[in-house]
Amino acid sequence: MGNQMDKLSHLSYAEVPTVDPNGVDTEEGPRIGVSYIFSNDDDELEEGCTVDGSDKDPNREEKQYDPRDEVECAVYYRDECIYEKSVKSANLEVYSPENLLNKCKAGDLVEFVATGQFPHWAVYVGDFQVVHLHRAEVKNSFLTDASQGRRCRIVNDLYKFKALGPDMVVQNAMEQVGLKDRELSWRNSEGFAAWCRFGKREFKMGGEIRIGKQPYRLKIFMSEKHSHVLEFQSLEDMIMEKRRNDHLGRTAVLKELATHFSSVEQSKSEEPGAD
Repeated sequence: MGNQMDKLSHLSYAEVPTVDPNGVDTEEGPRIGVSYIFSNDDDELEEGCTVDGSDKDPNREEKQYDPRDEVECAVYYRDECIYEKSVKSANLEVYSPENLLNKCKAGDLVEFVATGQFPHWAVYVGDFQVVHLHRAEVKNSFLTDASQGRRCRIVNDLYKFKALGPDMVVQNAMEQVGLKDRELSWRNSEGFAAWCRFGKREFKMGGEIRIGKQPYRLKIFMSEKHSHVLEFQSLEDMIMEKRRNDHLGRTAVLKELATHFSSVEQSKSEEPGAD
């Protein structure tokens, strides 16, 4: 491989052993989670590409945000919930960039959302401006420019870690402006913005050693009574999968999981001795 960092495509659920779809952990032995060892910043797909990677038609109207397609989930580190996004636990209402400016305070985390796109995170630093990781560079932009026409919201409370003071959050963000490519320590805009606010090394690339049992669990809420859980060795890997799900949207994720469950059941029925 040499110095070439090949981008590995995500494994399908059929290829990755995961936890019981009903959210009940019945196996005591070790299981394989999902790992993104080599991967480019997934924000690269935010401009100029559709979900399947093909070029966008510049004359085609941008897709709107549909709240019904939100993927609700929670993240656990061992037994502690460290992230939760659901209509029951957080205010997921979105606003136009102009209206959000009236609500933002320095140090806030802002998320820009649109159907079929990766969510884009930024740190509001005051004076109508944000600092964000975009296209492999940390940039200082006006919030309205960074939005690229997307709806947005403040997401300070999705992660449950204790936040740094607003001045420190802004300082963390501003000190990184201008970093690009190999100078970067984050794979995507979410990891960067969250690191600025919480200061935890786990948000950085290589912030944790991927050895042993997977301590992180991503719980995807399929319905009020059913959930599906994936395990990860690092917070970085978990964020990559969570963002992939946000990119696909709820309908596509549920369809993918249904295909996985069907494949698992078919494999069991074909095993020797099965009825």
